[in-house]
Amino acid sequence: MRNIVKAGNISFKETFFIGLMLFAIFFGAGNLIFPLSLGQAAGTELIPAIVGFLMTGVGLPLLGVIAIGMSKNEDVQTISARVHPWFGLLFPVIIYLTIGPLFAVPRTGTVSYEIGVAPFLPDALKASSISMMLYSVVFFGVTYWLALNPGKIVDRIGKLLTPVLLLILLALLAKSVATPLGIIQAPLAAYESAPFFKGFQEGYLTMDTIGSFVFGLIVINAIRSKGVDSPRQIAKVCTIAGLVAASGLALVYIGLSYAGATSVEAIGHLENGGLIISRVSDLQFGVWGSLILSVAIIFACLTTSIGLVVACSSFFNNLRPSISYKTYVLVLTLVSALISNVGLTQIISFSIPVLVAIYPIVIVLIALTLFGSLLRKRTAVYTWSVLLTGIVSVVDGFNAAGIELGISKVFATYLPLFSLGMGWLAPAIVGGVIGYVLSFRQSAYALSNE
Repeated sequence: MRNIVKAGNISFKETFFIGLMLFAIFFGAGNLIFPLSLGQAAGTELIPAIVGFLMTGVGLPLLGVIAIGMSKNEDVQTISARVHPWFGLLFPVIIYLTIGPLFAVPRTGTVSYEIGVAPFLPDALKASSISMMLYSVVFFGVTYWLALNPGKIVDRIGKLLTPVLLLILLALLAKSVATPLGIIQAPLAAYESAPFFKGFQEGYLTMDTIGSFVFGLIVINAIRSKGVDSPRQIAKVCTIAGLVAASGLALVYIGLSYAGATSVEAIGHLENGGLIISRVSDLQFGVWGSLILSVAIIFACLTTSIGLVVACSSFFNNLRPSISYKTYVLVLTLVSALISNVGLTQIISFSIPVLVAIYPIVIVLIALTLFGSLLRKRTAVYTWSVLLTGIVSVVDGFNAAGIELGISKVFATYLPLFSLGMGWLAPAIVGGVIGYVLSFRQSAYALSNE
């Protein structure tokens, strides 16, 4: 019987599979580690903490995809350029460096090592930096080789491994619910007073909201390949596919955070989610279960690494064509390999200040893009909203790095929610209002000179 449920000109079945594709793109193996760490740290404050995490780890990426779907095929450069032409050049570079060689790509190497290799090494090798160094050479060597000619092999590996990894995770989550390793413990200090806001900021670490600016175009291309060109239909299918992906991500994140929360009694507080999932899977399934999980995660991280290197190299090659794509691939993989050797915990620590500084700007750009039909010609709204947001978020970034600027005390006194990491919200709204008023004055001035 022919499927008669439609989303635009695409059947619901086709839309559902586009949603699964989007889930696979967002769900890098690195995303496994943060809900587990949150669960351990939040303890009995797990519910408000995971709600905050889901807002930035699931809700905002969903809005990002919808925003791109509604923006008539605009990318991060076009959207950023509404703030200022120079911002339209600089901010996309920061975005691609963040999801590329500085943080996300090195993280694929360290996560796959922490989960897939380190648990099976003798203690002497595990404590040595040589094993990680050798692993990074092999891992990023394969990344370089396949990123030069990704072809269909990466897609095939991804399509095969994503379902396998998801099935393993579902089995782990079911086992953790049926036979938890212990009772949920008291929260750590960071989650005692404002667990929702702490969870909200922890969601930054997934980097999926930043990635939504890049991944949204992939979804649009997949929709157009089905013969749909209407902006309204594209936006509708993006929304439905995004909801499918968001539902899957939310389910996995909730389950992993619960597994982390119930693991403390058995394994104690560990320094990162890679160590947590290794110990939990070993206790729940034994060495063979851990081995299967390890192989799946290594290959999942590899496909993520290749995909990000290809995306970043293509972006920089388009930006500066005088340097070859092959050179960009080589430089990005070398930098990623070097940074991966500092270790997972250190990479996460280094990334936090940068993400705290840029994430609010990304959130504001997504919000403004959602109202693009009303604001597209009112660039002053973009300029002022992003400017005031950026001032506060950069100060927040310095605070997260342990560098307290003098203006921080002023912000803490006068800005609502600043102590909770949300001090940028009021300036973003005020900046939008200022820009909106100025845009009317600019329009009136232009008319008077005609």
